[in-house]
Amino acid sequence: MQTFISSSQRGHADHGWLKSFHSFSFADYHDPQRMGFGPLRVINDDLIAPGTGFGMHGHRDMEILTYPLAGTLAHRDRMGSSGEHQGLVQAGDVQRMSAGTGVMHSEVNPSLQDTCHLLQIWIQPHTAGVAPRYEQQHFGPERKRGRLCLVASPDGAEGSLSIHAHARMYAGLFDGDEQAELALPAGHLAYVHLARGSLSVNGQRLAAGDALQLTDTSRINVSGGQDAEVLVFDLGA
Repeated sequence: MQTFISSSQRGHADHGWLKSFHSFSFADYHDPQRMGFGPLRVINDDLIAPGTGFGMHGHRDMEILTYPLAGTLAHRDRMGSSGEHQGLVQAGDVQRMSAGTGVMHSEVNPSLQDTCHLLQIWIQPHTAGVAPRYEQQHFGPERKRGRLCLVASPDGAEGSLSIHAHARMYAGLFDGDEQAELALPAGHLAYVHLARGSLSVNGQRLAAGDALQLTDTSRINVSGGQDAEVLVFDLGA
């Protein structure tokens, strides 16, 4: 079974410095039918104006992934005994924070000219109260072109970022005749989010911001991409 979710069905917030589209209920946007899917709790499609961003704020017990699409993000955090991390995150990078027992962090667009476009993803951990942890890794186009590249997983398989969640996140770039298939274990939930371009997923045509929610599906087929960048989530049983 698969359910198509149009980009127009997402919640929207315009704070001036931040324009955000919410795939699931978040902050002032509440839809009792869209509270998450399996352990996937948040996909926010954020546009951060030049010279602005999220000031220092806290999280607990959440796996937080940041997937930049354009521009640059300056990250800084405080993780107690784990120390402080700071640096730049750009398109092709994936940032992971395990908030665990608590983390304070800021995410700011350091450019005074360019908008920063990113996807902010929250996944419910399988274990509460873990020690906070930060990772960042670059997944260049050569790793994602014409295939679904594993970028986050419970066991850090295939050089992916490791997360404390029963979920795997894949990213791919597809154009023209490029196609790929992902087999799903029996009973697993899956979610597909198209970040840009257009793409066919299991026969359903998606445009930027559209999504496909899948249950009782054994395979995900992607094809017919036009400048497409896609995220695929295997969300476990």
